[in-house]
Amino acid sequence: MAWRSIGTSKEELFSNLCYRNLIHSDPVEKAMKAVDRANYVRDKRDVHAYDDLPQSIGFGVTISAPHMHAFAVEHLLDFLHPGARVLDIGSGSGCLVAVMHRLVGDTGKVVGIERIPELVIRSKRNLRQDGLGHALDSGAIEMVAGDGRDGYAPGGPYDAIHVGISATATVPQVMLDQLASPGRMLIPVVGPFMQEAIEEIEKDKDGNVTRRKVMDICYVTLT
Repeated sequence: MAWRSIGTSKEELFSNLCYRNLIHSDPVEKAMKAVDRANYVRDKRDVHAYDDLPQSIGFGVTISAPHMHAFAVEHLLDFLHPGARVLDIGSGSGCLVAVMHRLVGDTGKVVGIERIPELVIRSKRNLRQDGLGHALDSGAIEMVAGDGRDGYAPGGPYDAIHVGISATATVPQVMLDQLASPGRMLIPVVGPFMQEAIEEIEKDKDGNVTRRKVMDICYVTLT
């Protein structure tokens, strides 16, 4: 997927994304436009804040390119309805948490779990800068420091789970157990030749699980 483009404002970023057909639905476009990416980069004055590029946020962690956030939300959209419960594993800056909150609303709940405590502290500050302090205070957004390989059972079951860091060749059973019926997970999975692909894991109302590959990718290793 070609993604290299630059922007000098939030409006220009989304004009580029829509022009390249990287946002496909009105709800996703509206939710992403409500989130100012400049609040989630290391320096709000960064001239590259609105580039469609991954950016370092410190501690060896990057914030994904905006088109990848759009890709994730588009694939989970059927389960990001008002009142839904969502888990973002490897929540980093909190940017994707903010986008998903805009879709599930104050009656829903989005949990972000990140293994680096300093990033959790920073992500809370980012969310407040972006006008979501009320969601943190009410518990509609919860940012947790912890091991994403274990998911986050206290907030489940989840209608949607996004894994933003790589997994093993086997989708962790603990994550499947925390996925609601019905529910959907988007997760990078390592194949037999060490190639990585994003898989869409869906659990139906009877608990039956299906898997399909949606994109080849390279993510940060889950350690």
